[in-house]
Amino acid sequence: MDKSIFRFTFRHTKAQQIYILLVTACSLPFYYVSLEIPKLIVNHALSADDPAVQGDEFPRPLTIFGFELFALEQIWLLLSLCILFLALVFVNGGFKLYINIYKGRLGERMLRRLRYMLYARILRFPLPHFRKVSQGELIPMITAEVEPLGGFIGDAFALPALQGGLLLTAIFFIFAQDPLMGAAAIALYPVQGYIIPKLQRRVNALAKARVRAVRRLSDRIGESVAGVREIHAHGASRYALSDFSQRLSEIFDIRYQIYNKKFFIKFLNNFLAQLTPFFFYAAGGWFVIEGDLSLGALVAVLAAYKDLPPPWKELLNHYQIREDAKIKYQQVTARFAPAGMREEAIVAGEGEAPPFEGSLAAANLRYEEDGEAAIDGLSLEIGLESHVALVGEAGSGKEHAAMLLARLLDAGGGHIAYGGQRGETLPEAVTGRRIGYVGQTTGLFSASLLDNLLYGLRQAPQAPRAAGDGEERRHLARERQEALETG
Repeated sequence: MDKSIFRFTFRHTKAQQIYILLVTACSLPFYYVSLEIPKLIVNHALSADDPAVQGDEFPRPLTIFGFELFALEQIWLLLSLCILFLALVFVNGGFKLYINIYKGRLGERMLRRLRYMLYARILRFPLPHFRKVSQGELIPMITAEVEPLGGFIGDAFALPALQGGLLLTAIFFIFAQDPLMGAAAIALYPVQGYIIPKLQRRVNALAKARVRAVRRLSDRIGESVAGVREIHAHGASRYALSDFSQRLSEIFDIRYQIYNKKFFIKFLNNFLAQLTPFFFYAAGGWFVIEGDLSLGALVAVLAAYKDLPPPWKELLNHYQIREDAKIKYQQVTARFAPAGMREEAIVAGEGEAPPFEGSLAAANLRYEEDGEAAIDGLSLEIGLESHVALVGEAGSGKEHAAMLLARLLDAGGGHIAYGGQRGETLPEAVTGRRIGYVGQTTGLFSASLLDNLLYGLRQAPQAPRAAGDGEERRHLARERQEALETG
């Protein structure tokens, strides 16, 4: 799997990310015009001494960016500008609605793909690895821990583009009205950009510690469920409760530190955000009194500045979520990449399964477990029609030998062949049909007894059943199309 969540996202959604960036770029001119309208309303429709218009009389032409559209009386000019402003509000809201729905669907598709890939990797784990990991660790990682990644993946490129574009457009508009006002608008952003990442890195370190602590808690719960008989037999309930309480205390301490630092970051952001309006009211009012700035321009600047904090806040939140998502993705993918994983083509590949003929042959098979050789130099040749027993004491390697011959374990050296076919290259679609294995223990699935008895016949999905009515056919077609787009 990709080491970086950004590489994973871009590799699978490159076309969609480019499309959403283009849509975002198309939305920005409409947003800029909506910032200009309040200035036109104050200076052009309400004021009788607009310096941009020759004379004080109405009707005046409706002028936008130097283009005269048509002349209107004062009340109609005001209403036209207000209706235009309302239309732009609707258009800007429509762009945001479309972008949010599109990136939400994109994020859910990628979350579905990620969960599928993680589950597929579980099926490729070497069997001995399952003794080192617990269900209580793997299940939350696929279900709960990757849940926030779906929202982030949809926002990974779209949110910075949209919110950053809105922020830059509003700043450009303010600079166009007055450079000093523009400088005041962005004066404190470098301070926030320098301090916030430093504080966020401390929060990220605590987030890593929290994830590790929660996993250890899950392991302890799983061990308690598996060993509940021993807990009661030895009267160790009070000890188990005390140990669990200590682990909860560790998580509490970590989360409390995270809250302190997170809310301090929010306090700092809010305080710095409120300083800029002070400069606007003081300096902007001074410029209006001195005649260096029109009242309409000041109103437009204040309206534009009102739109600055939300995208800036979204960008800061996105930075925090991005850092958290990077940690989650790295920690999850690291746990799903154990040594000795089987190749994807072996586990999920297709293949013809003609009957094996001849003999089962092994040459110099070697198998190591936990750094020690359980099988070393095993060679044999058995006719496929023969009945053979492997006997030995406990720990002699007979169980490992049977699992090697059944292709449940992968040999660390040597070769095995079934009727002349190399076993190392045969996919499970072939070995699962041609080799049966019954071990000391078995697993039962949450299904009927018949389903469990027939499980050996389910090597692959069956052909799709015939659809019923038109609505069912459309539903199946949508399901198939969505699966294909998800990958």
